[in-house]
Amino acid sequence: MAGIEIKNVRKTYAGGVEAIKGIDLTIPDGKLVVLVGPSGCGKSTLLRMIAGLETITDGTIEIGDKVVNKLEPAERDIAMVFQNYALYPHMSVRGNLAYGLKNRGTPKVEIAERIEEAARILEITPFLDRKPRQLSGGQRQRVAMGRAIVRQPKAFLFDEPLSNLDAKLRGHMRVEIRRLQRTFKTTAVYVTHDQLEAMTLADKLVVMNAGRIEQMGKPLDVYANPQSLFVAAFMGSPGMNLIAVGELQALGVGLPDAIPASTGTLGLRPEDVTLEAPAEPHIVIDASLDAVELVGSESLVYARAQGIEKDIVVRTPGIHPGEPGDALTLHVAHSALHCFEQTTGRKVEIQRAA
Repeated sequence: MAGIEIKNVRKTYAGGVEAIKGIDLTIPDGKLVVLVGPSGCGKSTLLRMIAGLETITDGTIEIGDKVVNKLEPAERDIAMVFQNYALYPHMSVRGNLAYGLKNRGTPKVEIAERIEEAARILEITPFLDRKPRQLSGGQRQRVAMGRAIVRQPKAFLFDEPLSNLDAKLRGHMRVEIRRLQRTFKTTAVYVTHDQLEAMTLADKLVVMNAGRIEQMGKPLDVYANPQSLFVAAFMGSPGMNLIAVGELQALGVGLPDAIPASTGTLGLRPEDVTLEAPAEPHIVIDASLDAVELVGSESLVYARAQGIEKDIVVRTPGIHPGEPGDALTLHVAHSALHCFEQTTGRKVEIQRAA
């Protein structure tokens, strides 16, 4: 096992297109770090540079205590799990698991032992003599993970491995990946655009945007305390309601004096917007019901306030009984408000009362 150190890494393609714009990131030994962001933000490019599948334009990547910039992928002692499984269709599951070990000259007895152990852990023992075409998507993904596990690498790299699975199976496989990573205590880097995967898997969450790290930290810290408009909007499903201060003032909404003068946008998490007044100081927004989405045991209420560009989303327990056009009064506690600076979009702190 080994940690990964990324120091001022850049990637520029022909024509001057800069995909990675100077990233510094420490991935601790034995931890699972998730790179999350929209398509095109550079997360897969960064993963491929760690793997050696993309060259590094500038900066260094260390795995353990070794700089790996000029090492071939096979020399980096990492194992990668791809979105499309990348299994050899003409080989059995056993053959796929054994292939990398045979190329390394691992003794036959040891290969057999590693395969049996990985198959037991992943519950694929009954499929060892089947071909990939005879397996379901979830079983193929287990085989792809098994092929990584048997190598006993310094680090696992996952490139959106669950995106081809249905929602139910994705949930099951998330639990499996987290359990396996904790069992083996192997350093892991996981790329996804799915915020739920990111929140549930990560020891450390890295939110990327346009080739840069926008914010990183523990998943719940990033969610609860977004440091920019981008993170506020991206993390969460649905994302944070973002409303211009000017729109609220035009509605006559009374904003707390503690909001910094530089604030251009207020952020309201859907779960922090309530249809009943809280006991603590709060703002009040008059609106009307636009639509309701029932999501399991809760409802997403879309409220339209005159003069505000987008619906305000309210997450409320149970089934909301209203009809479109019904009057609503929205309440948000002062303590739940997020303020973002007018020009930079960075978060600014409210001066809380002592």
